[in-house]
Amino acid sequence: MHSFDLRFSTVFSDHPWIGVMIGALVVILIAALAHRIGAAVLLRVTRTMPVLHHVALSIRRPARLVLPLFGLQLLWQASGDSLPAIDSVRHVNGVLFIAAVTWLLMSAVNGVAGGVLSRHSLDVADNLHARRVQTQAQVLARTLMGLILVIGVAVALMTFPGVRQVGASLLASAGVAGLVAGIAARPVLGNLIAGLQIALAQPIRIDDVLIVEGEWGRVEEITGTYVVLRIWDLRRLIVPLQWFIEHPFQNWTRSSSTVIGSVFVWVDYGMPIEPLRAEARRICEASPEWDGELCKLQVVETSERAIQLRCIVTTPDSGRGWDLRCKLREGLVDFVQREYPQFLPRLRTEVDRLDTASRGDSPAPPAVPPARPATASGRNAGADSAGTSADPTADASRR
Repeated sequence: MHSFDLRFSTVFSDHPWIGVMIGALVVILIAALAHRIGAAVLLRVTRTMPVLHHVALSIRRPARLVLPLFGLQLLWQASGDSLPAIDSVRHVNGVLFIAAVTWLLMSAVNGVAGGVLSRHSLDVADNLHARRVQTQAQVLARTLMGLILVIGVAVALMTFPGVRQVGASLLASAGVAGLVAGIAARPVLGNLIAGLQIALAQPIRIDDVLIVEGEWGRVEEITGTYVVLRIWDLRRLIVPLQWFIEHPFQNWTRSSSTVIGSVFVWVDYGMPIEPLRAEARRICEASPEWDGELCKLQVVETSERAIQLRCIVTTPDSGRGWDLRCKLREGLVDFVQREYPQFLPRLRTEVDRLDTASRGDSPAPPAVPPARPATASGRNAGADSAGTSADPTADASRR
């Protein structure tokens, strides 16, 4: 027994990392067990709290790294400085711990944003408040996540002595370096400030209907640097955040999602208006896209050939507004073709015969005399008259 203890102590003296590695294995097992139990408890406790439940789900994976790295860092710090390469191990573990904590914090912020979004769905008739909350949550969460990432990278880099010296030298020449860095980072900083302005002032929101550069689309996503517009034909228009601060654009759903749509129809002057007005009302009442607020048909334009009718209707959103306008246009055209086809737009031409005698104008040219009938000898009237009028003496000698 004494010899076994002697050999065991000899192994530990020859290989000082064996005991530390056994301790590290124990720390990892304890951290894994604590993570499993803690995750189960948190998910069960926060089941009725959407925001905290999303946070618990988001930090589940990064916490699996943070707990063992934290325990290992305590173990390395408690180990003796005489261990070979202990300083390098501490430094590497510290950098990994900083990266894991950065990931944990970013995941927590993302979980808070996800919980807020889950409580404010856009699948409602009046989603103005939901769009406002979702826009603020997404933009602020992404901005905060970007700041956490920058701070985490900076803290990790500052653990390297060489980088720390570079930072000190940069602070010594902060004036020139700050000017150069400001000029180089102007687009990034501009988009960052624009993102904060959009989150607070909210000129645009998630699911807003915009007209940008002549394109109609919905705001599908707002990132830290750009906005994604989903065009009606499923294309995507990518617009930098700063563009919305510096250029005018149309927002159809700024204060409400309700929109007014118009339909124009040309008809003849003889078309009665009341039947068309009643037909427009009937089409709107039969359409599920109509919100029941406004359906009005009016004469808005006249020309030398026809009159123009405009029918304006309201719908809960722009998508249903487009569908109702197409349905109303088709219905009015079909009604005119079926009930009043004679009053479709047409071009009229009227020719009047002038009575010259009553007006005292110059007399009309004399009428052409009728042709003489042919003679018995078979000569036509033209030849006979020509022979008679040519030479009378020759005609007498012929007799």
